[in-house]
Amino acid sequence: MYRKRPNLMLGFHGCDQSVRDELVRKLDLVKKSNESFDWLRNGFYIWENNYARALKWAEDKKARGTLSTPSVVGVVYQLDYCLDFTDSEFIDILATYYDLMKGDLEFAGKKLPQNKDLPKDKYHDLILRELDCAVIEYLHQKVDEQIQLDLKTKKFTNYKHFDTVRGVFTEGGPAFDGAGIQKKNHIQICIRNLNCIKGFFIPRKESKFP
Repeated sequence: MYRKRPNLMLGFHGCDQSVRDELVRKLDLVKKSNESFDWLRNGFYIWENNYARALKWAEDKKARGTLSTPSVVGVVYQLDYCLDFTDSEFIDILATYYDLMKGDLEFAGKKLPQNKDLPKDKYHDLILRELDCAVIEYLHQKVDEQIQLDLKTKKFTNYKHFDTVRGVFTEGGPAFDGAGIQKKNHIQICIRNLNCIKGFFIPRKESKFP
């Protein structure tokens, strides 16, 4: 179930320029996202090897008035123990935890949260992923509970907390008429264990293709 991924990887985090500069100067200023609609639950988010998508995200935030100077910070990181939803095994595991969470909520007389579209989203990309977020958090919670129980009763455990979560997403409408490829396709990383982040850098501006 657990696979350690030791190799260093590069990703990009969209943010305000002031945040970029602070992270480059001081690694310990990392802040985790803690929204109920986070796609991969709470943590520090990275676009895997996708500078342009990170910048577009920051530009969209400026258009909504939530940051002033769109920028991107480069991130050197490791996946380590990764809940990887590009791997069918982990998708199946998540579906199992969904069933368990659904049963718990029904027993408590509560309703499941739902994924929702943003207003006027013509592509219905379910940007507000409250259901996905809740199921992933439920999985993390149950793993933690099992670890604590094992340590209390057996003094050891075969379970381990996930360091990162990885998912591939399609959104933004077709890249061209009739395309199956979407404009905003990307791989996203949610870093839960901040020790997986090895450093930040200001990306070099690359020249355009001739």
